[in-house]
Amino acid sequence: MARTSMYERVGGERFFAGLVDRFYEGVAIDPVLRPLYPDDLGPSREHLRRFLEQYWGGPTTYSEERGHPRLRMRHAPFVITTLERDAWLRHMLAAVGAAGMDPADEAEMTAYFEMSATQLINAR
Repeated sequence: MARTSMYERVGGERFFAGLVDRFYEGVAIDPVLRPLYPDDLGPSREHLRRFLEQYWGGPTTYSEERGHPRLRMRHAPFVITTLERDAWLRHMLAAVGAAGMDPADEAEMTAYFEMSATQLINAR
């Protein structure tokens, strides 16, 4: 039997919209992260939701609209130290923790965010 995708298991677009909304509530007031984002958080919010949906087995809208994710390249213009990584991760893990996920799915998602956030560090 084929294993369902994370996208399907957690409830699809609705889940990811909520996750991203909770994450950006933190970003909007974070003194470390907020300066890294444009004044209008709407497009950033939409890009992240679509990226996460695609990564976790949902629609490929992100790549259709923006091409390959190339996370390191897209984040290269921003100075990302452990301070920015830790702030980003704090808000994302809080958003994941508030989602009420199955523990195994939560652990898998948490591990991904910890790994990918660390890979984006580009400065000391």
